[in-house]
Amino acid sequence: MSDTEKTVKSDSPEPEKGPTATKVDKTEGVVETQETVAPADDPTAAPVAVVDPRLLVREEGLKGYLTEFKRKVKGGELGSLPVVIGLIVIWTIFQTQNDRFLSADNLSNISYFLSATGMLAIGLVFVLLLGEIDLSVGSVSGLASTLFAVLAVNHGMSPWLALLLAVLTGIAIGSLQGWFFARVGVPAFVVTLAGFLGWNGLMLWLLGDSGTINIPSESGPVHLLGQSSFFMDQAIIGAYLLAGLAVVLSLVGNFNEQRRRKAAGVPFRATSEILVRVGALAVASFVSAAVLNDAAGVSNALVIFLAALVIVDFVLRRTTYGRQVFAVGGGIEAARRAGINVPMVRITVFAISGGFAAIGGMFFAGQTASATLSAGGGNTLMLAIAAAVIGGTSLFGGRGTVWSALLGMLVIQSIQTGLDLLNMNTSIQYMITGGVLLGAVVIDSVSRKSQKAAGRG
Repeated sequence: MSDTEKTVKSDSPEPEKGPTATKVDKTEGVVETQETVAPADDPTAAPVAVVDPRLLVREEGLKGYLTEFKRKVKGGELGSLPVVIGLIVIWTIFQTQNDRFLSADNLSNISYFLSATGMLAIGLVFVLLLGEIDLSVGSVSGLASTLFAVLAVNHGMSPWLALLLAVLTGIAIGSLQGWFFARVGVPAFVVTLAGFLGWNGLMLWLLGDSGTINIPSESGPVHLLGQSSFFMDQAIIGAYLLAGLAVVLSLVGNFNEQRRRKAAGVPFRATSEILVRVGALAVASFVSAAVLNDAAGVSNALVIFLAALVIVDFVLRRTTYGRQVFAVGGGIEAARRAGINVPMVRITVFAISGGFAAIGGMFFAGQTASATLSAGGGNTLMLAIAAAVIGGTSLFGGRGTVWSALLGMLVIQSIQTGLDLLNMNTSIQYMITGGVLLGAVVIDSVSRKSQKAAGRG
């Protein structure tokens, strides 16, 4: 090396990195990890501590959370805020127009009838997370209910076995469509559009000339979905038991997460924050139970729907498979380079969509106690897609949550029920629901642009 090169290197020293220090703040319940870095312009100066910004939120208390909330809103990270505000506005408008809207009976009806389409929306959330679409879920749900009726009623098969075969058929259909998409390369829109037509035709063929198969009360599982409550005469006790179970599971889950994050040495929620969150859930759960108890209690369909949401939410947020789904939706090439089996993820996602479509078909059959030509038809598909999107799942992929199925269906079912109370025409329902859907997509698009502008897109 020449003397000139030595002089250049000595005049351009690299910033010196100091030691990493870990500090445990026991009063706030936060693990603080900070790194000391010497300033680049003066390497001889005292090191400056770089602190995880998430810690400042908790250390500043309520002020910190308000600051973080403002930052997220400015950055386009709206989450479920728009749909919650929209739901409050919708309920306020309808209540001022008809004071029966927020009555126990009407709210019970909303909670009961949202479950069937909500099941279809859960499966669609998975597909939308990939940035794709499944147009066949309505036809698959109708085919599943018809298959159940043919096996259990016409051929005398065990209702539980018929139910299992109907759901497995939905999963198989979804897998087949996913295979054409992932392996053959046929666009998902085309594959599922063909499924929309083909499976509907198979349903009509199975129903035959009668066009309707009535499902008797002895049908077991499907009949349960048409009843008011698992607990029947003990519906009041059952509703509060379910509310208490939700609170306990939330408390255990939050403290378990806190323990794991402590052990890993990363920031974790303070105990006070956990108690506030669980307390809010407890209030919402027990108030909902009390309101529904004034009517017919918590319906079987709603219980199963909520249980499905909890399970699927765990799969998406807490398992490797769930992270792979988000990764593929966020960027296929990046996911492939990370070692993710992209075709496998795509096929399984469509299989999940088909399975939930079949389960939704069982819900529809339980509500009508029959399998008919109109099963899964009409606006079922559009409402299921609208529910997922209105609830906050992005059409562009990579962002969303299964709880959007619940929030979106609350909005849609509230609109339908409210307009029915006001004796509005079905055409008005379609126009308003379409407007709400467009608004949700616009908010999503603007949110994505804001995130990119803020460097988080």
